[in-house]
Amino acid sequence: MRIARFTTGDDSRFGAVGQDESGETVIAVLDGDPLYRSIQLTGERLSLPEVRLLAPVIPRSKVIGVGRNYAAHAAELGNEAPAEPLLFLKPNTSVIGPDDPIVLPEQSADVHHEAELAVVIGRIAKAVPRDRVRDVIFGYTCANDVTARDLQKRDNQWARAKGFDTFCPLGPWIETDLDPADLAVRCRVNGEERQAGRTSQLIFDVPTLIEYISAAFTLLPGDVILTGTPAGVGPVVAGDHVAVTVEGIGALTNPVVAAE
Repeated sequence: MRIARFTTGDDSRFGAVGQDESGETVIAVLDGDPLYRSIQLTGERLSLPEVRLLAPVIPRSKVIGVGRNYAAHAAELGNEAPAEPLLFLKPNTSVIGPDDPIVLPEQSADVHHEAELAVVIGRIAKAVPRDRVRDVIFGYTCANDVTARDLQKRDNQWARAKGFDTFCPLGPWIETDLDPADLAVRCRVNGEERQAGRTSQLIFDVPTLIEYISAAFTLLPGDVILTGTPAGVGPVVAGDHVAVTVEGIGALTNPVVAAE
């Protein structure tokens, strides 16, 4: 099932994305937030053009990033592949949704795109063994771990470089029924392909990541794990349009704008 968060101009709502008898994409409106209550349809249906898609989840707790989780990406930046998962946090204020602008901060002159598969946690999880990982996953979505590369190098830690407002686009929806073992992850900028990898190339796969992360700190419903980016990262400038696609989910597109 594909779960979207959307608005028609008022408060945000949730819906199940599918097709009607004519093949048109529609959203069947849900009663409440499916992260916190069982899925119940209200009976209302809306066509996709009638709504504005929002980030499918706003983490109430945290976004956990995993650095250098593709060997080729680690190498392209002159780094060795880590011996164990390299973790960092992004604030929930960095999260935006489909078509929301990525704002280039004045502090940076070298902002990069990073296409990723994101995991959305569905229940409280602590010290989860890898054979129980599926029990705590709500679903998967596309992510762009936008990074101020110059600040990342200058600060010697990653909080500022990856934590600016608008630096965590998520969307377009959450796919709840997906095997993350071997999915294509791509990034196109202005239609030109920049990144193309597969989740089978991850150094640490999704079960390993959740086992490792949940041993360090408790995961809460709505927490998001960014699993890492394939090789091909590069700069974006004002006027660019960035499209992240993950096989089996869809495309997440965001324009890039300069700070006002």
